[in-house]
Amino acid sequence: MTYGFGLDEERSLRLRIAEYLKALTALLILLWLFKGPLKLEAYNDYMVYAIIALIFAFEVLSVGKWLGVTISGVVFALAKGAFWTSLFLFFGKWLGLSETFTGGNAVITAGTAFAYAVVLSIAGLLLTKFDEKRLDWKVEKKAYEFNGASFGDVKLNGSGKAYPVKFGRKPVGWVIDGDLTVEADTPIGKVTRKLLSPVAVWTSEKIAVKKTSPDPGFVKRANELINPEGLYRDKNRGSVVDLGVVKVYEGNGFEYVKVPFVEVISTPAGEEVKIGPMRLRDGRVWKPRGEMLTIRELTNGFQLTRVGGRLTIQTEEYTIEVSGDRVTYRSGDETLSLGETVSLHSGDISVTVGRGRAKLRIEDVVISASDGTVRIRVGGKTHTIESREACDLVLRKAKEIVEEQGVEMVEGLGIDRTKLNARVRELIDELMKYLG
Repeated sequence: MTYGFGLDEERSLRLRIAEYLKALTALLILLWLFKGPLKLEAYNDYMVYAIIALIFAFEVLSVGKWLGVTISGVVFALAKGAFWTSLFLFFGKWLGLSETFTGGNAVITAGTAFAYAVVLSIAGLLLTKFDEKRLDWKVEKKAYEFNGASFGDVKLNGSGKAYPVKFGRKPVGWVIDGDLTVEADTPIGKVTRKLLSPVAVWTSEKIAVKKTSPDPGFVKRANELINPEGLYRDKNRGSVVDLGVVKVYEGNGFEYVKVPFVEVISTPAGEEVKIGPMRLRDGRVWKPRGEMLTIRELTNGFQLTRVGGRLTIQTEEYTIEVSGDRVTYRSGDETLSLGETVSLHSGDISVTVGRGRAKLRIEDVVISASDGTVRIRVGGKTHTIESREACDLVLRKAKEIVEEQGVEMVEGLGIDRTKLNARVRELIDELMKYLG
């Protein structure tokens, strides 16, 4: 069972006041927009001054919401305040700003505010090095009893102790010490794996609530292992990266990147970039439901990641990628794909079937079938069969071969060449009957 995990324990009075001021700012902007009908034009300048002051107030009070209060954080907050002010003044000149903010003797203009935003951003970047020790992943020295967690079609079974992980002040996940097994439902069946402790779970959900005594030795070891450079040293694992505040997923026709304040989604149908509250969209974009979830062994090669309806399982032996009803399994040079089109590839072996077509290539034997025509090339000779029945036979047998060999591949046995050659020989013998 899982529980909602927000930032309640981190929501100080200061942060709550910042949220209230943000709402008050939005309300005041609406009042300013409709100052004419509301007969508030006499208070135009006062309202603008109040809006600018509130923008800076809620930005400064929000410092530390994620990473703790830092010098660079305060400077960046001032830069954000100046940026929002520049936008407000720039667009506001068409909505009724007085000459106090638009004339030649303006107190502050959109250009001035934007210049301050740029300069303050540069200063914030230069000051970041003084705060870099605080911007780190840390396993806390407090433990909670763990008795399993369910994330829909992904389940983490077992028991042990769960230790919260924070990046700065933001909770980003857990590290679990215990006897654990992960289960994931896929179109090719349930994938089950026994995990070696410690196990990282990158999620904002609270998967444990009852406190228990921590193990200082485990905390020290977990903090050493949770180093991002160590976790993702292998470049081949770079297609999926999850560190709580940094999330990267690259799959078939889908890319998802999320870092603080920035989110990027790329699909064949379009792209979307989100920067803070602003969204830039080109085309139609499918946005994944819920957050990206990752379960990873810190001392071994297993990693499971789910983002929306997509799932990737990586081990030292194989990789499984699920996208809707399509499944791709890779192990060494062996690849199995199941979906509208099913295929099997391994060295000089290739079997593909789907959409009324099939092609088998096993060593020096090639069999293709489509539109009621079957072509066979074996031993340097080519035969052609014009028969819908023979074509359907090849389609059916090719699919059976992929499914049969696929089961053994997923079980870790690899392709059985002896059985495969026997099935192909049987198919050729049956096809030869159509040649008379």
